[in-house]
Amino acid sequence: MADIIDTAVNAGSFTTLVAAIKAANLVDTLKGAGPFTVFAPTDEAFAKLPAGTVDALLKDIPQLTKILTYHVVAGKVLAADVVKLKSATTVEGEDVKIDASNGVKINDATVVTPDVAADNGVIHIIDTVLIPA
Repeated sequence: MADIIDTAVNAGSFTTLVAAIKAANLVDTLKGAGPFTVFAPTDEAFAKLPAGTVDALLKDIPQLTKILTYHVVAGKVLAADVVKLKSATTVEGEDVKIDASNGVKINDATVVTPDVAADNGVIHIIDTVLIPA
């Protein structure tokens, strides 16, 4: 099985996310032992951000790193466990809200595909980029 980075690359719908991870020098971290749970926004999710946001973030590595680490939770949290939670603490340090009352929402993002397996964790594909407070 592939690690989180290779799984995202192979999926083909995370080119923006992978470019951001590379820019923030988080590749080695997310190829590490983990395990990690990644709420992975698709390219379409990044496209919903205001024009110029992604380019600006690629030039502001501290802010980019803060946003990317806000999408990662330490440990392997499968969908069956996520639905029992009200929140989860991210690697960035802040909590994300979890609402499983109608599908699964992480803050304002909907989980469109849960439990994409990787050898060092799990990816839950989301439709909106999570922005920390």
